Amino acid sequence: MPKQIIIAEQHQIAAVFSEDQIQELVVATGHHQIGDIYLGVVENVLPGIDAAFVNIGDPERNGFIHVTDLGPLKIKRSSAAITELLTPQQKVLVQVMKEPTGTKGPRLTGNITMPGRYVVLMPYGKGVNLSRRIKSESERNRLRALAILIKPAGMGILVRTEAEGKPEEAIIEDLELLQKQWEVIQQEAASTRAPSLLNRDDDFIQRVLRDMYGADVNRIVVDSSTGLRRVKQYLQNWSGGQTPQGVLLDHHRDRSPILEYFRINAAIREALRPRVDLPSGGYIIIEPTEALTVIDVNSGSFTRSATARETVLWTNCEAATEIARQLRLRNIAGVIVVDFIDMESRRDQLQVLEHFNKTLKADKARPQIAQLTELGLVELTRKRQGQNIYELFGESCPTCGGLGHIVHLPGEVENRMPIPAAEAPEKFTPAQPREIRTPVVRAPEIRENREIFDSFGEAFDTDSEVGNLVNHPSYQELGDHKRRTRTRRSRIGGANLKEESRPEVSGFGGEMDLDLEADTEITPMVDIPSLLSESLLVKESPKAPSFGRVGWTERPERTKVKIEPIKPVIEPPRIVEVEMTDQEQDMFALMGISPGVKLETEAKSPKSVIYNIMQPGEITSDAGEFNMDSMLEEKPKLEFPKVKLPTSKIPLEEFSRPQMAIESPTEELLGNIGFEPLSEDESNYSPTRRRRRRPSAQE
Repeated sequence: MPKQIIIAEQHQIAAVFSEDQIQELVVATGHHQIGDIYLGVVENVLPGIDAAFVNIGDPERNGFIHVTDLGPLKIKRSSAAITELLTPQQKVLVQVMKEPTGTKGPRLTGNITMPGRYVVLMPYGKGVNLSRRIKSESERNRLRALAILIKPAGMGILVRTEAEGKPEEAIIEDLELLQKQWEVIQQEAASTRAPSLLNRDDDFIQRVLRDMYGADVNRIVVDSSTGLRRVKQYLQNWSGGQTPQGVLLDHHRDRSPILEYFRINAAIREALRPRVDLPSGGYIIIEPTEALTVIDVNSGSFTRSATARETVLWTNCEAATEIARQLRLRNIAGVIVVDFIDMESRRDQLQVLEHFNKTLKADKARPQIAQLTELGLVELTRKRQGQNIYELFGESCPTCGGLGHIVHLPGEVENRMPIPAAEAPEKFTPAQPREIRTPVVRAPEIRENREIFDSFGEAFDTDSEVGNLVNHPSYQELGDHKRRTRTRRSRIGGANLKEESRPEVSGFGGEMDLDLEADTEITPMVDIPSLLSESLLVKESPKAPSFGRVGWTERPERTKVKIEPIKPVIEPPRIVEVEMTDQEQDMFALMGISPGVKLETEAKSPKSVIYNIMQPGEITSDAGEFNMDSMLEEKPKLEFPKVKLPTSKIPLEEFSRPQMAIESPTEELLGNIGFEPLSEDESNYSPTRRRRRRPSAQE
């Protein structure tokens, strides 16, 4: 079948298409690549596993080499232990045969191989070997005879499939280039300080053409014009100076990226998913694990066949073809187990195995089918060639840590995956907490910057003018300051806000910080309620802001001002004179009625009024309500009426408690307060403590 090669040299990715499907990917990424030759240093030797760890310049992981891969050291002493072949701090020439995976370092070997277009040079190998894909016996004899003649002494040669039908001159030229390259590597190994990289296939286009180009390729597309010239040069060198016939060479000219235009990225995304749909309606599930890769085949919605046997056979054959393609595309290596749909007929089982083996022959990694188990499982192995698609383009999920599912344990909620806001029901959508921000006010731009004040609470109207700032809830807290402050704080931010310091700003009532310039002044533009005294206002100073000025900008550093609690202003009491006779006084006192009921106008605040009881005719014409401040300023001399204390006619109960001497008030003291001294008879009362009954209304 004709093939197309798409090369994205910028991203070091190439794809091989066949029948409008990607069959294989070539990716040259990573710190260590297959074929790299290093001069390493032995770090430690482990005789328990017959292996050693070699430092090749990677600070995180060392390379691993087994005793069977020592190469020239093993040839000299084949029966010696690894401790006799390698010692710590010994320099060794090694090559990467397997790229690092997970926590494992790269797998190294001492058997150096240098691949070319037609032959592979093995500096520490022996003999001549030919590719198994060369089927013609006459061609095999010709190539074997040529390889024996041109083989360097003490080295080995492997003739590749591409050498079939090629002239001897092209094969000899390819071998000479490899010999020169090996000589350069030996010179660098002798003069370079270990560890260091000695050789790598830096030309990505050459590597792709060397490994992927063949007679069945009819189109090659490169992402640049310079890459196209190099492709032509390589093909001409391999074809005797002439461009191969029937091959279309072009570079990508479309505006869209080459990986998107040819849907290479889309194919990679599909390959990272476990499910692969089949044309007939069935599907396969590919699950890689640490030990092996498991593939399950399901019939799905396939119902075209008349019988169940035909349905199973058709689905299994389609799955075998797709599995062979997915193994190459995903570069799956190691042990692979395929669970086909159960087939009762032994003939059907053999037919599926034969079809599966035929589709696997196109794979250069040479997969080998081991057996069909009694449970109907097909076991096969595939040689590892670089990193698989999961290692190249995938990484562990940060939510589940690569587990593949979320753990829900009783009493634990922190491991649950958060529901996206778009998919969450409205009643389960958590409300976003109000962010407390520091407002910066500019007087001319108050309407434009309404979002600055959104942290003052729900009762604050951001559309109002500066004068409406007095409607802030702080002004309503004078009567019940503690309770309302605690309620509002718990609503907007919790108890932690109590520890935050708040600057004192006139007209705002607290809870905001203003960054002010040093050369601005403040001019109050609002009416402060009468409850606030003038002492609470911020005095004008050169460092205060002015609401009327433009250019009130923020300062990068803010100074916190300690706020003092607002104390309510207590008004002085008022003194009101009321005319009352002695009988009225006794009656009002007995019934507990306030003298204010005799006034024509009721007092606004009865608790702040002092009633001065006067006898009828003693109140002057201009008397009335007056303020305590005016009374203190004028200092009038008030004359109180002399009241004669009545004697009690009710017998008093004497107590057995010891008598206590009580000094009677002096006449001088009583005269000062307006009372007449009592007579001698009236003053002779028992010094013992007595209880007096309140006179009744009849008396």
